[in-house]
Amino acid sequence: MADIKTIKALRYTEKAGKLSDNVCPPYDIISNEERAALVENSPYNLVNLELPVGEDKYAAAGKKLAEWLDSGILARDEKEGMFVYREQFSVKSKEYVFTGLICLVKLYDFAEKVILPHEETLTKAKTDRFNLMNATFCNLSSVYSLYLDPTGIIKKILTDATSVKPEHEFIDNEGVAHRLWKIEDKNNLDMLIKAFSDKQLFIADGHHRYETALNFKKHLTEQNKLDGTTADHMMMTLVDMEDDGLVIFPTHRLITDLIINKKDLLEKVSENFEIIEFTDITKAEDILETYKDKHAFAMYDGGEGFTLLVAKPQVDEIIFEGRSKAYSSLDVTVLHSLVLEKALGIDKQNMANQINLRYTRSSEEAVLRVKKGECVLAFIINPTRIHEIKGVSLAGDKMPQKSTYFYPKLKTGLVINKLK
Repeated sequence: MADIKTIKALRYTEKAGKLSDNVCPPYDIISNEERAALVENSPYNLVNLELPVGEDKYAAAGKKLAEWLDSGILARDEKEGMFVYREQFSVKSKEYVFTGLICLVKLYDFAEKVILPHEETLTKAKTDRFNLMNATFCNLSSVYSLYLDPTGIIKKILTDATSVKPEHEFIDNEGVAHRLWKIEDKNNLDMLIKAFSDKQLFIADGHHRYETALNFKKHLTEQNKLDGTTADHMMMTLVDMEDDGLVIFPTHRLITDLIINKKDLLEKVSENFEIIEFTDITKAEDILETYKDKHAFAMYDGGEGFTLLVAKPQVDEIIFEGRSKAYSSLDVTVLHSLVLEKALGIDKQNMANQINLRYTRSSEEAVLRVKKGECVLAFIINPTRIHEIKGVSLAGDKMPQKSTYFYPKLKTGLVINKLK
């Protein structure tokens, strides 16, 4: 099962200035405006490497990394170890804290069922990450994965490690507090390695990065260049699946560039859904919460109110496309299959290419874009739940894209894994 080990981390030094000025969000959620602001705030922000720009952007990232190493902006730790990473934040006035372990994890093909995915990936994104890894020879950011710790052994070790003052502590511009501790004690490290040796890991975020690491390992193996590297491992942040601080946001669906007759649409979906009209769109998420144990979606086409679609009992018996029961029981599967595909005619290729489908995690943005006429319909949905991720992963299945959005994201740049 999971084989973890210590990391001789590459980290920012005092020459770079404040660590908070040099970390960044994951590459795939950084807008052009945010990237520019990060670089303006600090010339050493890791976004220069994580999301390079220019004609030969990957070579530029590799060159800049070499410059930072030569000038001492980044330096390797003298001792190997693992890191405890904690995020504290609030959502809708409720406080949350989750704790993760940053370490190296041996790469396994998904067929070995040690590390399990839950989401589909895109070729374009994997090509981008491969080119960057080839140029920098680093894991610049970690894969976010979940594990089960029924005995509480891992929790106790991490709790003990966080009983002292953290090495780094800062609050970001979203109000999220980040803290980092390092574990160097051999006994604790050995206990962690042993504790994970019987565990499966469930990828929460970073599917593209993990698959890229597999491809890069294969590439080096074919070139007889794997020896002397740690490219058979991937840097991960491991979080207990039962951690009370885990929060998943929903990703709402937006329909664009279609002419839709609402009456005809409702007639089509009435075979599988009860239709209930509500007068206040601002209450949609609260009302959806009361239907979280059913497949329910708030459909918005403008105005003050919205239409709630609640799946009829027979929907629970449908197995879609011969896939698993876990896959067929997902809200996003029901929405995509019975509403987007069957009623609106948006097929899977259309969805993958985002021709008539867009996404947002903000229900307010979804409503505003419909009001502005940028989209013709919005489907506001409930978030995917942790047990559903586990179920789909164990079934060997994968969710539709944009099924999960773990919040908050892990910061990139706290710890870097140089592969040589």
